[in-house]
Amino acid sequence: MQDRGLAAYIAELIGTLILVFVIGTVVSLYVATSPTATTGSDFAVVGLVHAFALFMLIIAFGQVSGGHFNPVVTVAATFLRRIDPVDAVVYILAQLSGGVLGALLVKGLLLDEGRASGYGNAEVSDLLSGNFGGGVVEALGALLLVLTICAVALNPRARQEWAPWAIGATLGFAVMILGPLTGGSFNPARWFGPALISDSLDGSDLLVYVLGPIVGALVAVMLYRFVIAGPQYAEGAEPPTSDVRAVGQAVKDAEVRERNR
Repeated sequence: MQDRGLAAYIAELIGTLILVFVIGTVVSLYVATSPTATTGSDFAVVGLVHAFALFMLIIAFGQVSGGHFNPVVTVAATFLRRIDPVDAVVYILAQLSGGVLGALLVKGLLLDEGRASGYGNAEVSDLLSGNFGGGVVEALGALLLVLTICAVALNPRARQEWAPWAIGATLGFAVMILGPLTGGSFNPARWFGPALISDSLDGSDLLVYVLGPIVGALVAVMLYRFVIAGPQYAEGAEPPTSDVRAVGQAVKDAEVRERNR
């Protein structure tokens, strides 16, 4: 289990700030906010921006904090014992704070366009039956994202050098497909910041944008733990870590598995 420090907390705050700012900006500019709008929504562009932004942030900050930028990713890492619960709480607070600051930056730069879109606020489409349907959509998106993270970034048997691209591409793909239905959040911090700044917070949305992604993330953890990793499940330290520490953690994990037989 990797101990985190101040640098990791700051990396999570700044990374989430940049992510929410980029998403809020592209949503404000490329998603139609009115049925009478002269141009339609372009979720291909929105999805690609999600993909490239997350790819860049994981490359930049992943070695410092692990590159979560999403409370449900931190929850999944906690269940997999890749992060201490106390550090996980600080991570989530940093991510939520970063989300609010990112939305504030969108508000400061985009006036009419930002206000019309709620500074990138995610909303459930009328195409769905209601908040329950929205929660299912958000759960599916979070499941895809967290399963990719577990299978590529946390799996010692995977080609981990592909992790930033695989994770970013998965988010972009999910936003292209599911974005028109819920806004494609899959991230409580990405939803919370714009919703708070645009005065759109609604308790009923917690089912969609908080509970839904958490459920999806936990299902992804179970799929990884029992299907992908199986009996070779590794509890080893998540990067960043030194080679010496990784070897020591691997020895400890082997001792634990031996005692549990």
